Amino acid sequence: MRGEWQKPENTSGRTVLFLVLSGVATGLSWLCYFRALQLGPVSKVAPIDKLSVVIVVLLAIFFLGESPTIRTLFGSVLIAVGAIVLAL
Repeated sequence: MRGEWQKPENTSGRTVLFLVLSGVATGLSWLCYFRALQLGPVSKVAPIDKLSVVIVVLLAIFFLGESPTIRTLFGSVLIAVGAIVLAL
C-alpha cells in the first residue's frame, strides 16, 4: 500500500543472511525456553522470559542509539516490575 514492496530476487545476500540468522536464533531461543520449562517451574521461568523485552529495549538504547519514548520506558519498567513480582 505504501509502495515499498520489493521483489525477493532483489534482496541482497546480507539481508538474506540476517534473515536466516534471525530464524536460527529464534528457533534456538524456543528450544532453550522449552528446556527451561522442563527443568524449572513455569512460575519462575516465564517471568524471566518476559524480561527479554526489557533487555531488547536496553540493547537498542545502548548499542543502536535508539531514543526511547516515555511510553517505551514506562512500559519497560512495568514489564520488569511485573516479572520481578511474579518471580518472588
